[in-house]
Amino acid sequence: MWSKRRILILLFALFATQVGALVNPAYACGCGAMIPDGQSRIGVDRETSVVRWDGRTEQIVMRFTVGGNAQRAAWIMPVPGRATVELGDGELFDELRELTRPEHRTRSHFWPRDGDWPFSRTTGDGAGAPAPGAAPPVGVVGREQLGDFDVARLTATDPDALKNWLESNGFRLPDRLATEVKPYVDQHWEYVAVRLAPRGGQGKVLRGDLDPLKIRFDSDRLVYPMRLSRMAKTPQSLGLYVLADHRMEPATTIGGSAPEVTFAGTVEPDDGPLAALADGKPVFLTAIEQRFPEPGRIDADHELRAAPKDTPYRRTIYRDELLTVGDGIPVWLLTVSAAAVALAGAACAQARRTRRRSRRPAGLAA
Repeated sequence: MWSKRRILILLFALFATQVGALVNPAYACGCGAMIPDGQSRIGVDRETSVVRWDGRTEQIVMRFTVGGNAQRAAWIMPVPGRATVELGDGELFDELRELTRPEHRTRSHFWPRDGDWPFSRTTGDGAGAPAPGAAPPVGVVGREQLGDFDVARLTATDPDALKNWLESNGFRLPDRLATEVKPYVDQHWEYVAVRLAPRGGQGKVLRGDLDPLKIRFDSDRLVYPMRLSRMAKTPQSLGLYVLADHRMEPATTIGGSAPEVTFAGTVEPDDGPLAALADGKPVFLTAIEQRFPEPGRIDADHELRAAPKDTPYRRTIYRDELLTVGDGIPVWLLTVSAAAVALAGAACAQARRTRRRSRRPAGLAA
């Protein structure tokens, strides 16, 4: 009897552990921390950010795609200066996706490969290759309601004060957050704190694409806040569209894999949200992807610098096909057939010469 009871206690403990994992109160995302309410879970399935920097001012437009069952959540992003926040335009991401679409090319090969006749045929094609300092510990310098977002812009001189202010607004934050934001406090950074709630009202959950947010602040260097992402428990990925005067590159990997440039080139948008972000001027667009298999190794924010050269680049996806002529006849087959015929002809000619020599009288032999 006692044995069964111990088993039930053990099973209950395991169940409680799993439930605790589901309602883990904090999830990191690309350039901040996403926190659901105490009994919910939320995850950022994808984050796409556009960064515009003109040497003096930085603008970040970001869009989250979220999943889970949270009806409310909070998101925190540190910024190096006094920030303004407004809604972004979702069409911006459509424009950039079209501009940086990989180029598709076809290349031919002579000899048959797997999938070409006469070998067994397979399916699928291979693809080639983001002045503070107020006297009180936390100051609210602005608050706006923007779409799905209740946005508060904060200053903080004490990491615990920031944590306490956010908790007083209905969110339980992990104790580790105070430690992770301390470097920003020491540098006198400010924070954008956002409460998210679906427009549908009571009973609706946060799911799918949220309204884009546009954050603007003065900065003499291009920086994309990433340090809070080290709190993530699962691998993270970063996708950045960078608009600047030159091709840009991260100064270091900050603990992730080597960044991959998927597009680089000058763009000249005529109208639309991209033209508005670029002030109607030609700008150099650099698209960068990076993965962080072990988020705990992230040790800094991304600082981006001008690359040595403004070398253009567009990712190319090749479709390999067998070289053919006419009605799809493989060139290799014609070549091999012609060579076989030529060899056969040469062999026949050699045989005829041999026979003629063998028929000559001995006295006439050369």
